[in-house]
Amino acid sequence: MGLTRAFDEIWGNGTGQVARSELAALGDWLAVTPPADLRRRQQAAEATFRQLGITFAVYGESEAAERIIPFDIVPRVFLADEWARLSEGLVQRVEAINAFLDDIYGERRIMAEGVLPPDLIFGNAQFRPEIAGMRPPHGVWAHICGIDLVRTGPNDFFVLEDNARTPSGVSYMLENREAMLRLCPELFRSLRVAAVDSYPDKLLETMRSVTPHGAGNNPVCVVLTPGHYNSAYYEHSFLADSMGVELVEAADLVVDDDIVWMRTISGRVRVDVIYRRIDDDYLDPLVFRPDSMLGVPGLIAAYAAGNVAIINAPGNGIADDKAIYSYMPDIVRFYSGGEAKLPNVETWRCREPQALQYVLDNLPDLVVKLVDGSGGYGMLVGPTASKAEIEAFRAALIAAPHRYIAQPTLALSTVPTLADDGLSPRHVDFRPFVLTGAKGVQVVPGGLTRVALKQGSLVVNSSQGGGTKDSMVLLDNGAPRAAPVTDLSQSLSQG
Repeated sequence: MGLTRAFDEIWGNGTGQVARSELAALGDWLAVTPPADLRRRQQAAEATFRQLGITFAVYGESEAAERIIPFDIVPRVFLADEWARLSEGLVQRVEAINAFLDDIYGERRIMAEGVLPPDLIFGNAQFRPEIAGMRPPHGVWAHICGIDLVRTGPNDFFVLEDNARTPSGVSYMLENREAMLRLCPELFRSLRVAAVDSYPDKLLETMRSVTPHGAGNNPVCVVLTPGHYNSAYYEHSFLADSMGVELVEAADLVVDDDIVWMRTISGRVRVDVIYRRIDDDYLDPLVFRPDSMLGVPGLIAAYAAGNVAIINAPGNGIADDKAIYSYMPDIVRFYSGGEAKLPNVETWRCREPQALQYVLDNLPDLVVKLVDGSGGYGMLVGPTASKAEIEAFRAALIAAPHRYIAQPTLALSTVPTLADDGLSPRHVDFRPFVLTGAKGVQVVPGGLTRVALKQGSLVVNSSQGGGTKDSMVLLDNGAPRAAPVTDLSQSLSQG
């Protein structure tokens, strides 16, 4: 796939570097700001990130603790009407995910009515039979979702995957915006941009809204981290600090008579809501992995008794599975009664013989993924793979077809990015964050844009050399402001 066939979100499909008419103000800014100035600002942002300790570890690499995710100074921009359409689709999808989780751990209507094959659920490593029959406080399972999107044209958005376990990246969304406000204030005087800085307040509001009944009007909320060796520890610490709640590890919590307590220097304090950043396997050694040193013994018993809310709920990992993803249009239709407003990327389930044969016949043109893979690992990008890599995947597919799905190689949209020789288009994806509490669903007007920094690359994951951009949602459709912005603290909208 060549870059010339990709839709550029700022320059459109033209060959010259002229902005789309709706983004003329951004185009003017790029035209009058020398690349050397852009590079200076970008380096200043990355220096700040390094000083703040905004790092991302890649397990197995000795220098991981010192790495930052590269930041690109050129923002990605969504028009107001684009965002309105995206928000409608995101709300619909997240509502369906919550209904799906509630159903498969409860009545299982979707299997009884033949929409999903039972073995896809019961044979899935992320399905937690220990959770069956339990119901989270207020019936909310997926409190925080990151829905990964890709774009292929002016009005063509597709869901690439769903993240309902412990989606990460929101700290980069907030820090990227802070850097842009500080380093490029003139851009905010030209564009009316929705603010994202109240996300921690909205997250805390979501956590408090699902407090178990009887917990009182001042619930105690905490963030549970596996510790500072975790790749996303900075984000755990950042969010706890921003919300004004305690960041705790397993040793700080104890369960007594199905109630969770936090140890403090002033004595024990009852905990009502836990935002966990620990996978199910390690959450409670009495229920899941008995060798886990990261979890809290008895936590699931306290959860089953209705004495604590866990965000996101245990068992959510099955909604992340890429085989389940392939059924999401059916899942949305089953629970909403309507067609999905945000379509999936066309997907072949290799567990099905006919689909497997098609994939084997077309491997050089397809992207093949592990159903439980993440971070860009365990993936084949056919058009850029060597013959040896293709044949290795062919053997893996034949040996265990149920472990894989395949998709076409999409012409992902691009956004101008600061390269060594100036501005150049680079492929991007997008992770908006959706919060669901007892009072409903809200979409944060922004998100995490990941950019493939290598020319022509489609792999945007930070662990594979990708970077990030600020994601701006306009409060209008791109008309320049008549006067400079004097107050950048817009309230958080729902899109």
